[in-house]
Amino acid sequence: MSKFPIMFSMRHFLVVSLALNASLILRIVYDNEDDPSKYMGLKKTTTSEYDAKSRREVPIIHHLRLSASTLANSTCSDHPEDRDRIVNLDQGDPKMYEKYWRKMGDKTTITIPGWQSISYFSDITNICWFLEPEFAKEVVRLHNVVGNAVTEGRYIVVGTGSSQLILATFYALSPPDAAEPINVLSASPYYSSYPSMTDFQKSGLYKWGGDAKSFDKDGPYIELVTSPNNPDGYTRQPVVNRSGGILIHDLAYYWPHYTPISTTSDHDITLFTVSKSTGHAGMRIGWALVKDKEVAKRMTKFIELNTIGVSKDSQLRAAKILKLVSDSTEQENSQELSFFKYSYEIMEQRWKQLRASVEANGLFTLPNFPPEFCTFFNKETENLPAFAWMKCEKDIEDCQSFLGEHKILSRGGKHFGVSQRYVRVSMLDTDENFNLFIDRLSAMQI
Repeated sequence: MSKFPIMFSMRHFLVVSLALNASLILRIVYDNEDDPSKYMGLKKTTTSEYDAKSRREVPIIHHLRLSASTLANSTCSDHPEDRDRIVNLDQGDPKMYEKYWRKMGDKTTITIPGWQSISYFSDITNICWFLEPEFAKEVVRLHNVVGNAVTEGRYIVVGTGSSQLILATFYALSPPDAAEPINVLSASPYYSSYPSMTDFQKSGLYKWGGDAKSFDKDGPYIELVTSPNNPDGYTRQPVVNRSGGILIHDLAYYWPHYTPISTTSDHDITLFTVSKSTGHAGMRIGWALVKDKEVAKRMTKFIELNTIGVSKDSQLRAAKILKLVSDSTEQENSQELSFFKYSYEIMEQRWKQLRASVEANGLFTLPNFPPEFCTFFNKETENLPAFAWMKCEKDIEDCQSFLGEHKILSRGGKHFGVSQRYVRVSMLDTDENFNLFIDRLSAMQI
């Protein structure tokens, strides 16, 4: 056997080996560019199937191996500074969606000339005179595509996020000549901002009345029905069910990437927001579907007095975003990447990671949701809430403080009207923060 020339030393072999490994890693990244599972550090086994429509082979995920060791090895950070970094999962800041919208490139870019949006008015023939017609058109189209809300016979009122719309609805529904403020209720655990936003202005028209489960007063009341519920993710129905009650349905999370679309909501007042439907929280746009004309007028009046309308620029940008979401759904057999399908897969993977980690350490419990048939996906799907409602077990009395000791910021149960053994954690943060959260959760002990 001939000898290698002396120039081929062990150092040369090491360089060649490193180059081959680097090229292999780059090849794997390239091949999985559109696979959401790569962002989550999940291992999977796949085979290929020929797709006649796209004329290419597509991978089929058979199962995800999610042992505790897999979680620890797949998400562990190589950066020493991450050990001391605080992971803020207190707010529901939807930064998870940034990767999808980066993939869309310039498809949602709009150009607004300097002369545009000069006037206060958008459509003086509309009750909501600052509602941009293009935004209204895309709202109706998206609801029709998803099938989650009736739009026929409804007035659309646009607001600066759903928070402004909630206050506008309180104003519109409150009796103007009542001897005392009307009570505003919601069943615990309720959205943590409901009490503070109700009482912040110390209005003489309405006041926070507490937990709907324990409300026993006579007279009119307003009940907020949040479904799926923030913080626990359960489907909600009205609790009080008495005469004189007025319902507001906050359906910010009633979208197919969070919950199965089982029925088309048909209520007197329904609230939605761009921040949770598409992830554009900074756009500050929400909308209400209102059945009663006079209620829509009073809501519009509140917004007129509060902010003299809603940003036209934000509405135009929101219209472009909603259009792409609808297009990606209706054209999913083309090269367009379906927003709802992509987002559902990300949420599904994150919840599998979380449940595996919680099961491994035994310190927490999570709500269990049975699969339901989703009319949008035309199959059974999982309930994948935007927040994890975790309960500390064993001897942990203050779950928020316990997570804080591990440098994880969360929101404790007292803010939602329940025990501090519960805590709400956002599932919508960046992959980096979410994976660091899973790492720390997996390593927790008492």
